[in-house]
Amino acid sequence: MKIKKTIAITLVVGVIGAMGIAYAATSKTPAEITSSLTGKTVTEVNAERSQGKTYGTIANEAGKLDEFQAQMLEEKKANLDQRVKDGKLTQEQADAIYNNIKTNQLTCDGAGSGRMGGQGCGGSTGQGCGMNGGGRGNGQGFGRGR
Repeated sequence: MKIKKTIAITLVVGVIGAMGIAYAATSKTPAEITSSLTGKTVTEVNAERSQGKTYGTIANEAGKLDEFQAQMLEEKKANLDQRVKDGKLTQEQADAIYNNIKTNQLTCDGAGSGRMGGQGCGGSTGQGCGMNGGGRGNGQGFGRGR
């Protein structure tokens, strides 16, 4: 009986691990999203980024800001969902962050100037805002603000 239980536990852990790997394999970076929308290579996008442009600016210049925002929102939602599953955020915290991102996108011009909680609408990479206890601070955030 113990062997069956051990096998069952091993299978469950394996499935959960595979789900995490599958999520990581399908997750896209802001550079990859921008590249796919603009037709530029990731190297070209990163070169423009290193010259001070945000990913949102690059997408906007190509007339793809709306698509960029939609894909970034999708990626951020998936990240938040995973963090809830991992026990790093409560569903309430994830919902609040997601709603703030959606609100921020309403006035986003892609320049990365509209930030809240480390979340720049331009999709620039950087230190995010994590949750430490009940307050905000440097933590394991996923923020993309400057």
